[in-house]
Amino acid sequence: MVELPSDCGFGFGLFTDLYELTMAQAYIEDGMTGESVFSLYVRNLPEKRKYLLAAGLDSVLEYLQSLRFTEEDLEYLDTTGLFCPSFLDWLRSFEFAGDVYAVPEGTPIFAGEPILEVVAPLPQAQLIETFVLNQVHVQTLLASKASRIVTAAAGRKVVDFSSRRTHGTDAALKAARAFYLAGVSATSNVLAGKIYGIPISGTMAHSYIQAHDSEEAAFRAFTAIYPETVLLVDTYETIKGVSRVISLARELGEDFRVKAIRLDSGDISSLSMEARRMLDDAGLEGVEILASGGLDEDRIVELLSSGARLDGFGVGTRMGVSSDAPDLDIVFKLCQYDGMGKVKLSAGKPILPGRKQVFRGFREGRASGDIIARDSENLPGRPLLEPVMRKGVPLGPGAKSLDELREYASGELAALPDSVSSLSPEEHSYPVDVSQALLNFQEKVSLQVDS
Repeated sequence: MVELPSDCGFGFGLFTDLYELTMAQAYIEDGMTGESVFSLYVRNLPEKRKYLLAAGLDSVLEYLQSLRFTEEDLEYLDTTGLFCPSFLDWLRSFEFAGDVYAVPEGTPIFAGEPILEVVAPLPQAQLIETFVLNQVHVQTLLASKASRIVTAAAGRKVVDFSSRRTHGTDAALKAARAFYLAGVSATSNVLAGKIYGIPISGTMAHSYIQAHDSEEAAFRAFTAIYPETVLLVDTYETIKGVSRVISLARELGEDFRVKAIRLDSGDISSLSMEARRMLDDAGLEGVEILASGGLDEDRIVELLSSGARLDGFGVGTRMGVSSDAPDLDIVFKLCQYDGMGKVKLSAGKPILPGRKQVFRGFREGRASGDIIARDSENLPGRPLLEPVMRKGVPLGPGAKSLDELREYASGELAALPDSVSSLSPEEHSYPVDVSQALLNFQEKVSLQVDS
């Protein structure tokens, strides 16, 4: 059995594309070790996404601070025949020595805007590309999907049920964190709860009901151990399941403390309305009704619009893999080397040269538009990119906890114009402009390259 590396830089040195290593060796051989600037951004928003919610920075900083190459890593690289002894020695003593500027996690961002920029010796900055893209991509993708689902739930609780179908254990853990950042209430993933301090939540599976001689016996046995549980009522016939919950309440009297029932199949809208009527008639107004099974933001909006009586949602696969938009056009591009701006002239894939800043304007407390500018400019609005690492060391005193980031994200999302934060399919009108100084710089660099 292959032992998986821990979730930090130690053991992750080889989590990189081969060409990052070969380019790093070539840079060193050519003496190209000067300061570079790489910018990470999304070229275009996926369909149905009016904004993205930045996430993944915490993983990046942890990786950069601890990234090392083990002797086992170096022995493997040596067997490839691609690397000279002096480069392997360079890897042996590797410690990231660069700076990082980034928007805080939980910041809504738009196409073309830097999520983070890395300032570091060229071989070092090149080497980290794969991991940095991997982590920011998956976490930003999933936080953005979860944000839409939380919006659809309109204040009702949303619980992450996605772990069993998320694409791998690392993605499941990072997904739970990204979901919580975006406003999801809890996760069923116990390890994520331990690692990140996220509230954990769960109900019961159909197998528990099936394993007992009857539905009544299953309800009675489980509530004897977990009196404040959520009972799954659709294993056999949903309305009969609700009736059995009511019978259990009469049997237990004041000892009945079941918090909710869960609907997982069938016509959830009509079933929820009938279940609500039955529970209320039995004096069980405090018992909530939760729904699960194939949910996403569109399905939740459909249910609530139809009058469904639901107090919360367990959302799994479609949130866990962002099924309608499973990838972002995210890139990590060189935009400056040795003090010189760098561009790319490929059609449809422009690069804004140099270090940058994004200024977000506000009008009456709501975001009114962004300007991507050179980092030396001082324009109206709030600068979004902040220094988060200096010479390989995270700038810890200003670090926020996950709960603080969650609160920050909530405030930032609330500040978006309604046309951007809503789930309506209409095109949004949120403006993102490029400053004249940056456009002039881009033109100047382009002319130099093309001459």
